[in-house]
Amino acid sequence: MTEAFDPDGIEQAVFVVGERHAALDEPWRAYRCARLIHVKEGVLTVRTESGRWVVPPARALWIVADTLHCLHATRPVQLYSLYVATDSALDAADDPDPDPAPDAQPLPAQSGALVPDALVQALLAAAADLPRDRPPDEPARRLLQVLLDRVAGLPAAPLGLNWPVDPRARRIADALSANPAQSLVLEELAAAAGVTARTAARLFAKETGQTFGQWRQQLRLLAALEHLGAGASVTQVAVEVGYSDVSSFIAVFRDAFGDTPARYFR
Repeated sequence: MTEAFDPDGIEQAVFVVGERHAALDEPWRAYRCARLIHVKEGVLTVRTESGRWVVPPARALWIVADTLHCLHATRPVQLYSLYVATDSALDAADDPDPDPAPDAQPLPAQSGALVPDALVQALLAAAADLPRDRPPDEPARRLLQVLLDRVAGLPAAPLGLNWPVDPRARRIADALSANPAQSLVLEELAAAAGVTARTAARLFAKETGQTFGQWRQQLRLLAALEHLGAGASVTQVAVEVGYSDVSSFIAVFRDAFGDTPARYFR
C-alpha cells in the first residue's frame, strides 16, 4: 500500500504535487482542501463513498474538500495533484479581507471528472516545480491564480458513476462491480440482494440519477476503460465487460466517449 501524501501539513493555500508510481493503492483519506487530480500517464480509479471514476490520460478529477476518497492503479501512473484551501483565494492566508478578482469564477462545488486543456496541463507541470516550504513569490502567485481561473471553467467528462447508498441497492452494485460481465437480469440480482426488482429499480433511479440499465451500461464502460488502460485488446475487453458482439461494444463506447476503444488511448 502506498503511503498517502498529507496536504494538510502544507501551509500554502494552493500548491501542486507531481507523482509517479509503478502501481498505486492510496488508502482512504479526506483532506481539508479540495483536490484536482490530473492523470498524465496511465489510468487511475478513484472511489468515494457515493461515486466511482475511472480517469484516463489527459483527464482529471475534482474532489471537493472533506471528501473521503481512495486512489488505485494497477499499472504505472503519473499524476499531478492540485490542492486548494477551501477559501481558494491565494491572498486569504495573508489578507483577512481580500478583494476577489472581478471576473473570477467559482471552483467546482461538486466532485466530478473534467477535461483539462493544454494550458492547464502545462500550468500543473510548472506549478509542481514551485517550492512548498515557503510562501509563493509574486510570479508563482500569478501562475497559480491563472491555474485556478482555468480550472474553474473546465468542461465535465462522462467518466463517473454515482454509487447507491441504500444497502439493498449497494449489494447489487457491488455484485456487478465484481463481475461486470454477468448476464443476470435485475429480477435475479434483486432477489439475491433480498429486495424486489421494482424496489431495486426505484432505488437506483433515486440514488444514482439513472435507470438501472443506464447505470449498468456506465459501469461496464468504466470497467472497459480500466481494462483498455491495462493493455487488453478491444475484443478481450468487450467480453470481459459483458458484450458478446464486439461491434455493439465499439458503438456504445464511441457514443459515450466520442472515439473508438482502439483510438481512445492513442
